[in-house]
Amino acid sequence: MNQILVSEKLYITPELKRKKRMYKIDFFISIFLVCILFSYYIYAEYDKNKNEAISQEILSNLSFQDNVVDDTTIKFANNSIVVILNTEDPFEVIYSEPVVEETYDNKEWMETESGTRYYATATINIPSIDCTYPILNETTDELLKISPTKFWGPEPNEVGNLCIVGHNYRSNKFFSNVPDLDIGAAIEITDLYGPKETVVYRVYDKYIVEPEDSSCTSQRTNGLREITLITCTDNSKQRVIVKAREEM
Repeated sequence: MNQILVSEKLYITPELKRKKRMYKIDFFISIFLVCILFSYYIYAEYDKNKNEAISQEILSNLSFQDNVVDDTTIKFANNSIVVILNTEDPFEVIYSEPVVEETYDNKEWMETESGTRYYATATINIPSIDCTYPILNETTDELLKISPTKFWGPEPNEVGNLCIVGHNYRSNKFFSNVPDLDIGAAIEITDLYGPKETVVYRVYDKYIVEPEDSSCTSQRTNGLREITLITCTDNSKQRVIVKAREEM
């Protein structure tokens, strides 16, 4: 019996103890890393859902009333000089102070938590993939988390190539399903501060480019209205480009 005990004890060498200790340390480190990754995933999903809610709130609060402004009256350009004739002396001319034209901004401005001001310039609706969002007026990392944004080109529904960029979250949010659009799919753009019209565009091309390739933003449209949707591939290494032209 004693010999058996001694034999078993001899097998527990210092090297074996060190290895067991290292296994325990590695195990606890792995658990810790899994917890960190899981927490990051939960936070990322929370952030996406929060921004999705902000985007849909913007959409629901948008005013689609026709804000018609009478611009048929004569207007002075900024800093114009008005010449006043002195009625008492026909040879005397008096110059007034420069006239500064008052400007009226009817845009519904909003502000991010960091203080960035922005507004929704149009809405995009893609029925085939159930995608409806406001289009924000400029592209920044912060605004891209809230909704698709105008990246380049004319104002919505004007002649030219309006480029719109949106995140691919590999879910049903934002432009995640844009890579699945088929040729001929309808895309509806409603401008909010122009003539308030909804224009239907039809997808005529779809392809993938490298991130540094900006050829899709070309404004050569032969006098037609076009839109370009830009999002990431599922692995985020390339860009999916969807081209659409106004329905004639």
